[in-house]
Amino acid sequence: MIHAYIDGGSRGNPGPAGYGVRVEDHEGQLIDEFYEAIGIETNNTAEYRGLIAVLEYAIRSNLKRITIKSDSQLLVKQMHGDYRVRHPRLRLLHSHATTLTARLDHVTFEHIPRSLNTKADRLANLAMDKHTEIERPSS
Repeated sequence: MIHAYIDGGSRGNPGPAGYGVRVEDHEGQLIDEFYEAIGIETNNTAEYRGLIAVLEYAIRSNLKRITIKSDSQLLVKQMHGDYRVRHPRLRLLHSHATTLTARLDHVTFEHIPRSLNTKADRLANLAMDKHTEIERPSS
């Protein structure tokens, strides 16, 4: 079983957005980490893009059992089926994430406090910084 910490953010909401993912083994040792700037988006879109990225990573890496930890209560409750997905853009992302989840043997979603998600948050901020650097005119 691996653990993936995911975080997404947006500066402005919508604004420059990105996600960060940290993948660890069952003992908390780093397996991989990655992040991506995703343009002008909302924080919820960024959270879902991080989720999709780690699910695709798990499939490519043949990792069949994964616990996904996120500080987004909305994302976790929507993936559990406790909350409806109302926004049309999020419906598409949720549907894609659900399809990917079905390709794995066992996926659990866990809501964690922000204080336990600082490493993924740092990566998401690096992604948002990267977007800001791209948008900044060169001197």
